[in-house]
Amino acid sequence: MPDTTTSSSEARAADIFRGGGEMGALMQAYDWEKHPLGAPSQWPQSLQANIRLLLNSRFPMFIWWSGDFYMFHNDAYLPALGKKHPAALGASARDMWAEIWDEVGGIAETILQQGNSYYAENLLLYLERKGYNEETYWTFSYSPAFDDAGNVAGMFCACSEVTDSMLGQRRLNTLRETSDAMTPVYTLDQACQHTCDILARNTQDIPYCFIYLLNGSATEARLAGKAGSVAGAAIPDALNLSDLSASADSPFAEAIRRREPVVVDDSSSNTSLEPHAFFRDLPGRTVILPVHRPDHQQIIGFFVAGISSKLDYTADYQNFHRLITGQIATSIISIQAREAVMKQQETLHEMFQQAPVGITILRGPDHIIDLANPGVCEIWGRRQEDIIGRPVLEALPEVANQGVKQLLDDVFYTGIPFVANELPFEFMRNGKSDTVYLNFVYQPVRDAHGAITGIIAVAIDINEQVAARREIETMNKELMAINADLDNFVYSASHDLKAPISNIEGLMHALLDFLPNETLENPTVQRLTQMIHSSILRFKRALTDLTEVAKIQREAGDDVYMINLSDAVSEVLLDFESVIQNGAAIIELDMEEDLALQYSAKNLRSIVYNLVSNALKYHKPNQPPRLHISTTSGTDYITLSVRDEGLGMNLADESKIFSMFKRLHDHVEGSGIGLYIVKRIVENAGGKIEVESQPGEGATFRIFFKR
Repeated sequence: MPDTTTSSSEARAADIFRGGGEMGALMQAYDWEKHPLGAPSQWPQSLQANIRLLLNSRFPMFIWWSGDFYMFHNDAYLPALGKKHPAALGASARDMWAEIWDEVGGIAETILQQGNSYYAENLLLYLERKGYNEETYWTFSYSPAFDDAGNVAGMFCACSEVTDSMLGQRRLNTLRETSDAMTPVYTLDQACQHTCDILARNTQDIPYCFIYLLNGSATEARLAGKAGSVAGAAIPDALNLSDLSASADSPFAEAIRRREPVVVDDSSSNTSLEPHAFFRDLPGRTVILPVHRPDHQQIIGFFVAGISSKLDYTADYQNFHRLITGQIATSIISIQAREAVMKQQETLHEMFQQAPVGITILRGPDHIIDLANPGVCEIWGRRQEDIIGRPVLEALPEVANQGVKQLLDDVFYTGIPFVANELPFEFMRNGKSDTVYLNFVYQPVRDAHGAITGIIAVAIDINEQVAARREIETMNKELMAINADLDNFVYSASHDLKAPISNIEGLMHALLDFLPNETLENPTVQRLTQMIHSSILRFKRALTDLTEVAKIQREAGDDVYMINLSDAVSEVLLDFESVIQNGAAIIELDMEEDLALQYSAKNLRSIVYNLVSNALKYHKPNQPPRLHISTTSGTDYITLSVRDEGLGMNLADESKIFSMFKRLHDHVEGSGIGLYIVKRIVENAGGKIEVESQPGEGATFRIFFKR
């Protein structure tokens, strides 16, 4: 009878590998009967459970079991094994990882003996997984693995390779150090050698390096910088590019032709190029990178660097070399630009010194003062010897919080000039802070290739002009105050004169009542009394108009609220209903619905009333008045238009149209003050009024109400 217990155990053991991917299949197919651990059905339940756990995890994990540290791992761990896969399965970790056992073996032994856990972060391990001693970094946790009796029988590990991150940080630090170190460098040779010295600090990525610069005709490259573990005799001080170009096996010639990096292997196994004599004494692999002028294809030099024997020359590694080459190119161009600026400064120096305005030339992103003529020194209150060669903010610390640095940076990095008029600055002059008003221009300075190398600033001290303008503004304020006083006077006078004229009118009526009938019937007396009566009425009307003018300023804003413009027009038209009917006037309305504005109600009514009144009043003889009233809404203004087909006017008299007591038509009554009131109301509220007209063609008045 079959042993069902054994069959069941074997079936359960086979289940532990199910769903485990490649490693699950390999474990399933492995001949465990010949392994010291024996068949899986005989393994402790705890080992089976742990293996099933790691096989179904996507995080790199492994188990080393027993005192021989037999290896179990999942698919996610395979990249860590490299060429050790698939032989690593079931092998002793002590043998398989012999190259790092000194680092990790003691830890594993301690865990097996004492049951302690261990955690490591960013640990450097040199692994023989790709056929060479590879530099790698790991973050991992070692934990004890227990058998079914609760004893420590192995070790469980969850790990993560962080090589790319660590290499990236190291290379980024090198790039940052190289960039920061370029600021104080002033010559090409200094820049190239200093770059090599900094790169030599990172021997893991750059075992050695050289920088060659081309001459003007691109026929020779001279050595400008070198560093690293190479014999100096193997490095020529100059390369004859004409001879190299004639050689078919020259990597330099290949780099020039391709304008791309060329890798040369000392064994010549990874390239079709035969190693040139230049490389015979250099260990390992070397890369030649052409140094291009930024934004151009022109080659200005070569960066030659060793490639680590402990790393693959991956895309990230290649990009690191390219970034270094870009920094070298930028430094070279920057230094060449400085030299070009210095030559320009020598040429322009004398002319600038004699200029009647303030001129300064600032160099580079730190805005170092290379030139400051007497005019700008007078504006700044500084001596030339105290500011030349210093950054602006260092020479003029008082402008640090006045926006100068931001303006200069914007011009330097965007290339867009900046123009300012009447801008105030505070300068420390003669031991005290002075406010100086300037008109000035910041103009970018470019080299022959269009690269921005600095800024030229031209400034004019306009303190006297500002003082004169302020004096005029003060006078204008005084005139406005006088106008306000006049308004008050007119307002008071118009009220004070009402009583005397009313008394005169009363005396006139008393006189008429006193005179006998025969006297009143005298034609001369009737004519005189009529003239006196008309004069009294005109005087009273003039006082009323003067009162209205004065009230415009005094009562502005007293009744401001949201007003529907269409409703306001309709209310005014009701006041003229009898005039419209008697004159058979035609009124056309084109009003936007629900168009409202914030305005004084009585002032808006006064505007509409005057415009409609004039349009009805000044129509052509024997022709009924015709009016078109419309509104439009714009971004800044709401516009009210009143157009008529009446008598029109000559716009040559436009100055009279809005003047007080000026009339262009005398066949109807009026004081000549209505349009003056309209214009003043509108302008006081921030609006404007326009008129279009021709004699005999009618007129159009447009009121622009400010939103």
